[in-house]
Amino acid sequence: MAENLKGCSVCCKSSWNQLQDLCRLAKLSCPALGISKRNLYDFEVEYLCDYKKIREQEYYLVKWRGYPDSESTWEPRQNLKCVRILKQFHKDLERELLRRHHRSKPPRHLDPSLANYLVQKAKQRRALQRWEQELNAKRSHLGRITVENEVDLDGPPRAFVYINEYRVGEGITLNQVAVGCECQDCLWAPAGGCCPGASLHKFAYNDQGQVRLRAGLPIYECNSRCRCGYDCPNRVVQKGIRYDLCIFRTDDGRGWGVRTLEKIRKNSFVMEYVGEIITSEEAERRGQIYDRQGATYLFDLDYVEDVYTVDAAYYGNISHFVNHSVGTRRGAGGWEEQAGAPPHPPAIFCFFAQCDPNLQVYNVFIDNLDERLPRIAFFATRTIRAGEELTFDYNMQVDPVDMESTRMDSNFGLAGLPGSPKKRVRIECKCGTESCRKYLF
Repeated sequence: MAENLKGCSVCCKSSWNQLQDLCRLAKLSCPALGISKRNLYDFEVEYLCDYKKIREQEYYLVKWRGYPDSESTWEPRQNLKCVRILKQFHKDLERELLRRHHRSKPPRHLDPSLANYLVQKAKQRRALQRWEQELNAKRSHLGRITVENEVDLDGPPRAFVYINEYRVGEGITLNQVAVGCECQDCLWAPAGGCCPGASLHKFAYNDQGQVRLRAGLPIYECNSRCRCGYDCPNRVVQKGIRYDLCIFRTDDGRGWGVRTLEKIRKNSFVMEYVGEIITSEEAERRGQIYDRQGATYLFDLDYVEDVYTVDAAYYGNISHFVNHSVGTRRGAGGWEEQAGAPPHPPAIFCFFAQCDPNLQVYNVFIDNLDERLPRIAFFATRTIRAGEELTFDYNMQVDPVDMESTRMDSNFGLAGLPGSPKKRVRIECKCGTESCRKYLF
Protein backbone atom coordinates (compact mmCIF):
# COMPACT_ATOMS: atom_id res chain seq x y z
CA MET A 1 0.00 0.00 0.00
CA ALA A 2 2.77 2.40 0.94
CA GLU A 3 4.48 1.78 -2.41
CA ASN A 4 1.39 3.06 -4.21
CA LEU A 5 1.69 6.35 -2.35
CA LYS A 6 5.19 7.16 -3.57
CA GLY A 7 5.30 10.51 -5.27
CA CYS A 8 1.97 11.60 -3.78
CA SER A 9 1.68 14.94 -2.02
CA VAL A 10 -1.02 16.79 -0.12
CA CYS A 11 -1.32 20.57 -0.01
CA CYS A 12 -0.88 22.00 3.46
CA LYS A 13 -3.48 24.51 4.63
CA SER A 14 -0.90 26.34 6.74
CA SER A 15 1.49 28.81 5.16
CA TRP A 16 5.28 28.47 5.33
CA ASN A 17 5.44 31.23 7.95
CA GLN A 18 2.74 29.58 10.06
CA LEU A 19 4.64 26.28 10.06
CA GLN A 20 7.81 28.10 11.12
CA ASP A 21 5.88 29.76 13.94
CA LEU A 22 4.60 26.37 15.11
CA CYS A 23 8.17 25.05 15.24
CA ARG A 24 9.32 27.99 17.34
CA LEU A 25 6.33 27.68 19.67
CA ALA A 26 7.12 23.98 20.18
CA LYS A 27 10.87 24.74 20.34
CA LEU A 28 11.55 22.23 17.54
CA SER A 29 14.25 22.46 14.90
CA CYS A 30 13.18 21.68 11.33
CA PRO A 31 15.83 21.90 8.56
CA ALA A 32 13.14 21.58 5.86
CA LEU A 33 11.51 24.78 7.15
CA GLY A 34 14.81 26.54 7.77
CA ILE A 35 14.44 26.39 11.57
CA SER A 36 17.69 25.48 13.31
CA LYS A 37 19.08 25.85 16.81
CA ARG A 38 20.80 29.04 15.68
CA ASN A 39 17.60 30.82 14.66
CA LEU A 40 15.09 28.94 16.81
CA TYR A 41 14.74 31.93 19.09
CA ASP A 42 14.68 34.59 16.37
CA PHE A 43 11.30 36.28 16.61
CA GLU A 44 9.61 38.42 13.97
CA VAL A 45 7.76 41.63 14.74
CA GLU A 46 4.23 41.54 13.39
CA TYR A 47 3.40 45.11 14.36
CA LEU A 48 3.96 47.65 17.14
CA CYS A 49 1.13 48.28 19.61
CA ASP A 50 2.27 51.09 21.91
CA TYR A 51 5.08 53.50 22.72
CA LYS A 52 6.60 55.06 25.81
CA LYS A 53 9.70 56.98 26.74
CA ILE A 54 11.45 56.47 30.08
CA ARG A 55 14.16 59.04 30.64
CA GLU A 56 15.78 59.06 27.19
CA GLN A 57 15.09 55.42 26.36
CA GLU A 58 12.29 54.60 23.86
CA TYR A 59 10.25 51.41 24.34
CA TYR A 60 7.75 49.70 22.06
CA LEU A 61 5.06 47.15 22.84
CA VAL A 62 5.69 44.42 20.27
CA LYS A 63 3.13 41.99 18.88
CA TRP A 64 5.23 38.99 17.83
CA ARG A 65 4.23 37.10 14.71
CA GLY A 66 2.80 33.70 15.58
CA TYR A 67 2.17 34.56 19.23
CA PRO A 68 -1.04 35.73 20.95
CA ASP A 69 -1.53 39.32 22.14
CA SER A 70 -1.02 38.14 25.74
CA GLU A 71 2.64 37.42 24.93
CA SER A 72 3.40 40.88 23.52
CA THR A 73 6.41 42.44 25.25
CA TRP A 74 7.92 45.87 25.78
CA GLU A 75 11.27 46.14 24.00
CA PRO A 76 13.86 48.94 23.87
CA ARG A 77 14.40 50.39 20.44
CA GLN A 78 17.91 48.98 20.10
CA ASN A 79 16.45 45.45 20.24
CA LEU A 80 14.30 46.05 17.17
CA LYS A 81 15.72 45.56 13.67
CA CYS A 82 12.43 46.20 11.86
CA VAL A 83 13.27 49.58 10.31
CA ARG A 84 10.28 49.63 7.93
CA ILE A 85 7.78 48.82 10.69
CA LEU A 86 9.30 51.45 13.00
CA LYS A 87 9.08 54.13 10.30
CA GLN A 88 5.49 53.25 9.52
CA PHE A 89 4.54 53.25 13.21
CA HIS A 90 5.93 56.76 13.74
CA LYS A 91 4.36 57.98 10.50
CA ASP A 92 0.95 56.78 11.67
CA LEU A 93 1.55 58.17 15.17
CA GLU A 94 2.59 61.62 13.92
CA ARG A 95 -0.34 61.84 11.48
CA GLU A 96 -2.85 60.97 14.21
CA LEU A 97 -1.25 63.35 16.71
CA LEU A 98 -1.56 66.15 14.17
CA ARG A 99 -5.19 65.28 13.56
CA ARG A 100 -6.05 65.08 17.27
CA HIS A 101 -3.77 67.60 18.94
CA HIS A 102 -2.21 69.63 16.09
CA ARG A 103 1.28 68.52 17.06
CA SER A 104 3.54 65.73 15.84
CA LYS A 105 5.98 65.16 18.71
CA PRO A 106 4.99 61.97 20.56
CA PRO A 107 4.32 62.23 24.34
CA ARG A 108 6.17 60.06 26.84
CA HIS A 109 3.11 57.83 27.16
CA LEU A 110 0.30 57.29 24.66
CA ASP A 111 -3.28 57.45 25.84
CA PRO A 112 -5.19 54.14 25.39
CA SER A 113 -7.38 55.42 22.56
CA LEU A 114 -4.35 56.46 20.53
CA ALA A 115 -2.58 53.16 21.15
CA ASN A 116 -5.73 51.30 20.12
CA TYR A 117 -5.91 53.34 16.90
CA LEU A 118 -2.32 52.41 16.05
CA VAL A 119 -3.11 48.72 16.56
CA GLN A 120 -6.18 48.97 14.33
CA LYS A 121 -4.14 50.80 11.69
CA ALA A 122 -1.46 48.10 11.75
CA LYS A 123 -4.08 45.35 11.41
CA GLN A 124 -5.75 47.23 8.57
CA ARG A 125 -2.47 47.63 6.73
CA ARG A 126 -1.76 43.92 6.98
CA ALA A 127 -5.28 43.13 5.72
CA LEU A 128 -4.79 45.46 2.76
CA GLN A 129 -1.43 43.85 2.00
CA ARG A 130 -3.07 40.43 1.94
CA TRP A 131 -5.83 41.75 -0.33
CA GLU A 132 -3.24 43.28 -2.66
CA GLN A 133 -1.48 39.92 -2.90
CA GLU A 134 -4.80 38.22 -3.59
CA LEU A 135 -5.69 40.69 -6.36
CA ASN A 136 -2.33 40.23 -8.05
CA ALA A 137 -2.58 36.46 -7.77
CA LYS A 138 -5.97 36.55 -9.55
CA ARG A 139 -5.17 39.10 -12.26
CA SER A 140 -4.30 37.80 -15.71
CA HIS A 141 -3.04 41.15 -17.02
CA LEU A 142 0.45 42.64 -17.09
CA GLY A 143 -0.27 45.71 -14.96
CA ARG A 144 0.21 45.25 -11.22
CA ILE A 145 -2.26 46.43 -8.59
CA THR A 146 -1.32 48.19 -5.37
CA VAL A 147 -3.67 49.11 -2.51
CA GLU A 148 -3.36 52.13 -0.24
CA ASN A 149 -5.42 53.65 2.54
CA GLU A 150 -3.87 56.52 4.46
CA VAL A 151 -7.23 58.12 5.21
CA ASP A 152 -9.30 55.93 7.54
CA LEU A 153 -9.50 52.42 9.01
CA ASP A 154 -11.56 50.82 6.26
CA GLY A 155 -10.13 47.51 5.07
CA PRO A 156 -10.79 45.42 1.96
CA PRO A 157 -14.38 45.17 0.71
CA ARG A 158 -16.09 42.13 2.19
CA ALA A 159 -18.13 41.03 -0.82
CA PHE A 160 -16.03 41.53 -3.94
CA VAL A 161 -14.50 38.87 -6.20
CA TYR A 162 -11.84 39.90 -8.70
CA ILE A 163 -12.39 38.54 -12.21
CA ASN A 164 -10.63 39.18 -15.52
CA GLU A 165 -13.42 38.34 -17.98
CA TYR A 166 -17.17 38.67 -18.07
CA ARG A 167 -19.01 36.28 -15.78
CA VAL A 168 -21.98 35.04 -17.80
CA GLY A 169 -25.28 34.97 -15.93
CA GLU A 170 -28.01 32.39 -16.16
CA GLY A 171 -29.72 32.08 -19.54
CA ILE A 172 -27.04 34.00 -21.48
CA THR A 173 -24.71 32.52 -24.09
CA LEU A 174 -21.62 34.06 -25.64
CA ASN A 175 -21.35 32.73 -29.19
CA GLN A 176 -17.79 32.33 -30.43
CA VAL A 177 -16.81 33.58 -33.90
CA ALA A 178 -16.62 30.99 -36.67
CA VAL A 179 -14.03 32.70 -38.90
CA GLY A 180 -11.03 35.00 -38.62
CA CYS A 181 -8.95 37.16 -40.91
CA GLU A 182 -6.25 35.86 -43.28
CA CYS A 183 -4.03 38.97 -43.09
CA GLN A 184 -0.25 38.84 -43.22
CA ASP A 185 -0.16 42.38 -41.78
CA CYS A 186 -3.48 43.54 -40.34
CA LEU A 187 -2.49 47.21 -40.12
CA TRP A 188 -0.67 47.84 -43.42
CA ALA A 189 -2.03 45.05 -45.63
CA PRO A 190 -5.47 44.06 -44.33
CA ALA A 191 -6.95 41.26 -46.44
CA GLY A 192 -10.59 42.09 -47.12
CA GLY A 193 -10.38 44.92 -44.63
CA CYS A 194 -9.33 42.56 -41.83
CA CYS A 195 -11.87 41.91 -39.06
CA PRO A 196 -13.15 45.52 -38.97
CA GLY A 197 -13.64 45.56 -42.75
CA ALA A 198 -15.45 42.24 -42.70
CA SER A 199 -17.88 43.83 -40.26
CA LEU A 200 -18.13 46.98 -42.44
CA HIS A 201 -16.26 49.11 -39.90
CA LYS A 202 -12.96 50.98 -39.74
CA PHE A 203 -9.62 49.79 -38.33
CA ALA A 204 -9.51 51.13 -34.78
CA TYR A 205 -5.81 51.64 -33.96
CA ASN A 206 -2.65 53.32 -35.19
CA ASP A 207 0.76 51.65 -35.11
CA GLN A 208 1.18 52.72 -31.43
CA GLY A 209 -2.00 50.94 -30.35
CA GLN A 210 -3.89 54.21 -29.80
CA VAL A 211 -7.54 54.33 -30.79
CA ARG A 212 -8.20 56.59 -33.76
CA LEU A 213 -11.97 56.14 -34.04
CA ARG A 214 -14.47 58.70 -32.84
CA ALA A 215 -16.24 57.72 -29.64
CA GLY A 216 -19.43 55.92 -30.55
CA LEU A 217 -17.92 53.84 -33.33
CA PRO A 218 -17.35 50.15 -32.50
CA ILE A 219 -13.98 48.45 -32.32
CA TYR A 220 -13.58 45.05 -34.00
CA GLU A 221 -10.37 43.32 -32.94
CA CYS A 222 -8.82 40.19 -34.41
CA ASN A 223 -9.97 37.01 -32.73
CA SER A 224 -8.88 33.49 -31.81
CA ARG A 225 -9.51 32.23 -35.35
CA CYS A 226 -7.40 34.88 -37.08
CA ARG A 227 -4.11 33.97 -38.74
CA CYS A 228 -2.26 36.89 -37.10
CA GLY A 229 -0.42 36.38 -33.82
CA TYR A 230 -0.41 37.93 -30.35
CA ASP A 231 1.62 40.96 -31.50
CA CYS A 232 -0.96 41.95 -34.12
CA PRO A 233 -1.67 45.73 -33.88
CA ASN A 234 -5.39 44.90 -33.92
CA ARG A 235 -5.14 43.13 -30.57
CA VAL A 236 -5.17 45.80 -27.86
CA VAL A 237 -8.09 45.37 -25.47
CA GLN A 238 -7.66 41.59 -25.35
CA LYS A 239 -4.13 42.00 -24.00
CA GLY A 240 -5.59 43.47 -20.82
CA ILE A 241 -4.41 46.18 -18.46
CA ARG A 242 -0.79 47.11 -19.13
CA TYR A 243 -0.33 49.91 -16.59
CA ASP A 244 0.43 49.62 -12.88
CA LEU A 245 -2.59 50.99 -11.02
CA CYS A 246 -3.38 51.79 -7.39
CA ILE A 247 -6.68 51.33 -5.56
CA PHE A 248 -6.59 54.11 -2.97
CA ARG A 249 -8.85 55.60 -0.34
CA THR A 250 -9.82 59.14 -1.29
CA ASP A 251 -9.38 61.84 1.33
CA ASP A 252 -12.54 63.75 0.42
CA GLY A 253 -15.26 61.26 1.27
CA ARG A 254 -15.60 59.46 -2.07
CA GLY A 255 -14.47 56.11 -0.70
CA TRP A 256 -12.15 54.09 -2.94
CA GLY A 257 -10.72 55.35 -6.22
CA VAL A 258 -8.11 54.30 -8.77
CA ARG A 259 -5.03 56.19 -9.89
CA THR A 260 -2.37 55.33 -12.39
CA LEU A 261 1.23 54.85 -11.27
CA GLU A 262 2.47 55.40 -14.82
CA LYS A 263 1.98 58.04 -17.49
CA ILE A 264 -0.78 57.07 -19.93
CA ARG A 265 -0.75 58.53 -23.42
CA LYS A 266 -3.87 60.02 -24.98
CA ASN A 267 -6.13 57.48 -26.75
CA SER A 268 -4.40 54.52 -25.09
CA PHE A 269 -6.39 51.58 -23.76
CA VAL A 270 -6.53 51.59 -19.97
CA MET A 271 -8.98 48.91 -18.73
CA GLU A 272 -12.23 47.08 -19.39
CA TYR A 273 -15.39 47.33 -17.35
CA VAL A 274 -15.86 43.73 -16.25
CA GLY A 275 -18.65 42.16 -14.26
CA GLU A 276 -21.53 39.73 -14.39
CA ILE A 277 -23.66 39.83 -17.56
CA ILE A 278 -27.34 39.70 -16.64
CA THR A 279 -30.59 40.26 -18.48
CA SER A 280 -32.35 43.61 -18.31
CA GLU A 281 -35.14 41.94 -16.34
CA GLU A 282 -32.65 40.75 -13.72
CA ALA A 283 -31.06 44.21 -13.75
CA GLU A 284 -34.47 45.71 -12.92
CA ARG A 285 -34.82 43.35 -9.96
CA ARG A 286 -31.32 44.03 -8.65
CA GLY A 287 -31.67 47.72 -9.40
CA GLN A 288 -34.59 48.06 -7.03
CA ILE A 289 -32.48 46.47 -4.29
CA TYR A 290 -29.52 48.71 -5.10
CA ASP A 291 -31.78 51.78 -5.15
CA ARG A 292 -32.83 51.11 -1.57
CA GLN A 293 -29.13 51.00 -0.66
CA GLY A 294 -28.42 54.10 -2.74
CA ALA A 295 -25.94 52.02 -4.69
CA THR A 296 -25.32 50.32 -8.01
CA TYR A 297 -22.75 49.10 -10.49
CA LEU A 298 -25.16 48.41 -13.35
CA PHE A 299 -23.83 49.28 -16.82
CA ASP A 300 -26.34 48.91 -19.66
CA LEU A 301 -25.07 47.19 -22.80
CA ASP A 302 -27.34 49.26 -25.05
CA TYR A 303 -25.18 49.54 -28.15
CA VAL A 304 -28.03 48.26 -30.36
CA GLU A 305 -30.62 46.92 -27.92
CA ASP A 306 -31.25 47.37 -24.23
CA VAL A 307 -31.27 43.63 -23.51
CA TYR A 308 -28.27 42.97 -21.26
CA THR A 309 -26.52 44.73 -18.38
CA VAL A 310 -23.16 44.33 -16.69
CA ASP A 311 -23.34 44.21 -12.90
CA ALA A 312 -19.95 44.72 -11.28
CA ALA A 313 -21.19 45.01 -7.71
CA TYR A 314 -19.70 41.73 -6.49
CA TYR A 315 -17.80 40.34 -9.50
CA GLY A 316 -15.49 42.78 -11.24
CA ASN A 317 -11.99 44.00 -11.93
CA ILE A 318 -10.23 47.22 -10.93
CA SER A 319 -12.80 49.29 -12.85
CA HIS A 320 -15.17 48.48 -9.97
CA PHE A 321 -13.37 51.20 -7.98
CA VAL A 322 -13.16 53.93 -10.65
CA ASN A 323 -15.01 57.11 -9.71
CA HIS A 324 -17.15 59.51 -11.72
CA SER A 325 -14.99 62.35 -13.01
CA VAL A 326 -12.88 64.04 -10.30
CA GLY A 327 -14.72 65.16 -7.21
CA THR A 328 -14.85 65.39 -3.45
CA ARG A 329 -17.43 62.78 -2.57
CA ARG A 330 -18.19 59.17 -3.24
CA GLY A 331 -18.38 57.50 -6.62
CA ALA A 332 -18.87 54.01 -7.93
CA GLY A 333 -15.48 53.08 -6.56
CA GLY A 334 -16.26 54.01 -2.97
CA TRP A 335 -18.46 53.12 -0.07
CA GLU A 336 -18.84 53.93 3.59
CA GLU A 337 -20.52 52.33 6.57
CA GLN A 338 -24.00 53.76 7.00
CA ALA A 339 -26.60 53.37 9.69
CA GLY A 340 -29.07 50.71 8.64
CA ALA A 341 -27.11 49.76 5.52
CA PRO A 342 -25.18 46.55 4.83
CA PRO A 343 -21.43 46.83 5.55
CA HIS A 344 -19.48 48.17 2.59
CA PRO A 345 -22.32 48.51 0.06
CA PRO A 346 -21.13 49.62 -3.40
CA ALA A 347 -22.09 53.26 -3.55
CA ILE A 348 -23.06 56.00 -5.94
CA PHE A 349 -24.05 59.11 -4.07
CA CYS A 350 -23.86 62.81 -4.72
CA PHE A 351 -20.65 64.10 -6.28
CA PHE A 352 -18.82 67.37 -5.89
CA ALA A 353 -17.24 66.40 -9.19
CA GLN A 354 -15.71 68.23 -12.05
CA CYS A 355 -17.52 66.74 -15.03
CA ASP A 356 -14.29 66.24 -16.96
CA PRO A 357 -13.42 62.52 -17.03
CA ASN A 358 -10.11 61.28 -18.42
CA LEU A 359 -11.54 57.94 -19.65
CA GLN A 360 -13.86 57.37 -22.61
CA VAL A 361 -16.02 54.29 -23.20
CA TYR A 362 -15.85 52.24 -26.42
CA ASN A 363 -17.79 49.13 -27.42
CA VAL A 364 -15.43 46.32 -28.45
CA PHE A 365 -16.06 43.02 -30.24
CA ILE A 366 -13.50 40.21 -30.34
CA ASP A 367 -14.50 36.55 -30.05
CA ASN A 368 -18.19 37.33 -29.63
CA LEU A 369 -19.82 39.38 -32.40
CA ASP A 370 -23.28 39.63 -30.86
CA GLU A 371 -23.87 43.38 -30.97
CA ARG A 372 -26.06 43.09 -27.90
CA LEU A 373 -23.02 41.93 -25.87
CA PRO A 374 -20.08 44.26 -26.49
CA ARG A 375 -17.06 44.45 -24.23
CA ILE A 376 -16.78 47.84 -22.53
CA ALA A 377 -13.30 49.37 -22.86
CA PHE A 378 -11.94 52.59 -21.35
CA PHE A 379 -9.46 54.67 -23.37
CA ALA A 380 -7.64 57.81 -22.21
CA THR A 381 -9.22 61.03 -23.44
CA ARG A 382 -5.96 62.90 -22.87
CA THR A 383 -2.50 62.33 -21.48
CA ILE A 384 -2.86 61.16 -17.89
CA ARG A 385 0.01 61.88 -15.52
CA ALA A 386 1.44 59.32 -13.09
CA GLY A 387 -0.40 59.68 -9.79
CA GLU A 388 -3.57 61.06 -11.38
CA GLU A 389 -6.95 59.57 -10.53
CA LEU A 390 -8.79 57.73 -13.32
CA THR A 391 -12.41 58.75 -13.87
CA PHE A 392 -15.21 58.26 -16.35
CA ASP A 393 -18.64 59.76 -16.95
CA TYR A 394 -21.42 57.57 -15.55
CA ASN A 395 -23.91 59.09 -17.98
CA MET A 396 -21.82 59.46 -21.10
CA GLN A 397 -23.64 60.67 -24.20
CA VAL A 398 -22.11 60.63 -27.67
CA ASP A 399 -22.85 63.43 -30.12
CA PRO A 400 -25.01 62.10 -32.96
CA VAL A 401 -22.57 62.99 -35.74
CA ASP A 402 -23.79 60.17 -37.95
CA MET A 403 -26.06 57.14 -37.87
CA GLU A 404 -23.32 54.93 -36.43
CA SER A 405 -22.49 57.11 -33.45
CA THR A 406 -26.14 57.48 -32.42
CA ARG A 407 -26.16 53.76 -31.64
CA MET A 408 -23.99 54.32 -28.59
CA ASP A 409 -25.53 55.65 -25.38
CA SER A 410 -23.66 54.18 -22.43
CA ASN A 411 -25.49 54.59 -19.16
CA PHE A 412 -24.16 53.59 -15.79
CA GLY A 413 -26.50 54.20 -12.97
CA LEU A 414 -29.29 53.47 -10.60
CA ALA A 415 -31.64 51.24 -12.57
CA GLY A 416 -35.04 49.92 -11.76
CA LEU A 417 -37.69 52.15 -10.28
CA PRO A 418 -41.02 50.35 -9.77
CA GLY A 419 -43.27 50.99 -12.75
CA SER A 420 -40.55 52.85 -14.63
CA PRO A 421 -38.40 50.43 -16.63
CA LYS A 422 -34.82 51.64 -16.99
CA LYS A 423 -35.64 55.02 -15.49
CA ARG A 424 -32.62 56.52 -13.71
CA VAL A 425 -32.76 58.12 -10.31
CA ARG A 426 -31.84 61.79 -10.64
CA ILE A 427 -28.72 62.44 -8.61
CA GLU A 428 -27.47 65.96 -8.22
CA CYS A 429 -23.89 66.80 -9.18
CA LYS A 430 -22.34 69.55 -7.09
CA CYS A 431 -19.02 70.14 -8.76
CA GLY A 432 -19.75 73.84 -9.10
CA THR A 433 -18.07 74.15 -12.51
CA GLU A 434 -19.61 76.21 -15.31
CA SER A 435 -19.79 73.14 -17.55
CA CYS A 436 -21.51 70.96 -14.93
CA ARG A 437 -24.80 69.49 -16.15
CA LYS A 438 -26.19 69.75 -12.57
CA TYR A 439 -27.37 66.14 -12.45
CA LEU A 440 -25.36 62.93 -12.62
CA PHE A 441 -28.31 60.97 -14.03
